[in-house]
Amino acid sequence: MDVYQEFHWREMVYDATEPLPDVLARGSVTAYVGFDPTASSLHVGNLLPMMALARLQRFGHVSIALIGGGTGLIGDPSGKTQERSLMTLEQVDDNLRGIRSQLERVLDFAAPPNPARLVNNADWLRPLDVMTLLRDVGKHFTVNYMLQKESVKRRLEQEDGISFTEFSYLLLQAFDFLTLFDRYDCTLQLGGSDQWGNITAGCDLIRRVRGGKAHGLVLPLVTTATGVKFGKTEAGTIWLGAEQTTPYDFYQFWLNTDDRDVVRYLKFFTFLEREAIAELEAATKAAPERREAQRALAREVTRLVHGDEALASAERGAARMFGGNLKGTSADQFLADLEHLPSVEIEFGPEGIPITRLAVESGLEASSSSTIRLIRGGGLYLNEERVSHERENITADRAIGGEVFVLRKGRKDRRVVRVKKRR
Repeated sequence: MDVYQEFHWREMVYDATEPLPDVLARGSVTAYVGFDPTASSLHVGNLLPMMALARLQRFGHVSIALIGGGTGLIGDPSGKTQERSLMTLEQVDDNLRGIRSQLERVLDFAAPPNPARLVNNADWLRPLDVMTLLRDVGKHFTVNYMLQKESVKRRLEQEDGISFTEFSYLLLQAFDFLTLFDRYDCTLQLGGSDQWGNITAGCDLIRRVRGGKAHGLVLPLVTTATGVKFGKTEAGTIWLGAEQTTPYDFYQFWLNTDDRDVVRYLKFFTFLEREAIAELEAATKAAPERREAQRALAREVTRLVHGDEALASAERGAARMFGGNLKGTSADQFLADLEHLPSVEIEFGPEGIPITRLAVESGLEASSSSTIRLIRGGGLYLNEERVSHERENITADRAIGGEVFVLRKGRKDRRVVRVKKRR
């Protein structure tokens, strides 16, 4: 397969300009994806375009990751119902540092003969003066043309409309494409499906100003089988940075993938080949309770984003938390395996504390009354043993190694409690 066929098999093509398949089949192409530094970390929603760049690189093309140190000061209105708060230069530059290391996990910036390239559009956008932008870029776009773009039309339907600042974002992104065309012979831009208008604007600018031919490919919007936006959970966004989302929670996010989504996610977010994914698909149909496909997905993506050591720790932590047998485990062993898990420290006196208070202070339950109902229903476990008495008092000597408790309700909801002994 050539890379376009690979994209098509992996269901990664939402739309593309013609004749992109022929262009990619003929020889090496330089392509780019932009990443705006709206936070100090990228999130799992950014993984699909990152994987797209990585696949292009593996097929011999040249990949450019463009960090939006310039456009990040404006904010892309695409897919947004209201205007973002503007960030300071310092905030943008701080965010860039975290994003760079995450891109280096997925793209190879050193491997010959086609190392990926990392560029920052701050290099040409921050020095750009308004007169140059209006004469050299704005002159080539009518307001009517810009109003037809989906990102603009959608915002105009909102009560607050769209500011001139965000309205001009399309011009800046088009200028990015033109600059990369001039500097690196970049002729392909990739992005999410909401980027189609911005991408085609760049193609039009290159054609009008340079007489060149440029192309665009947009990726599908990833949702779950239930229609929820991918990467959003009850706990919030799943980030690529370990400080924002622990490797353990990151691993669990993928492990909990719905059976209806797992094969598609294996295609999107791993480098597993067609045969391996077909085998995992067959295993899911034959024995869904074994969750072989989910385990493969969790392993592959966690290793890619966080590395082998973090993956091993996350898997050991999962085995401790969900293995159902904590007897004989030392506190040091336990805490080492669960070092990435969020935990709470609770003070224990010699008299201990009531189980209801322990459940509430750990964050497992909202109130003593809800804890009592949980116990009466047989749903609360302490160190994997069912709690049977609602007035039970818990002393520190019952902790694992005298240092750690694990509280559980249901199959998945657990809390780690570290014992702080009162002096």
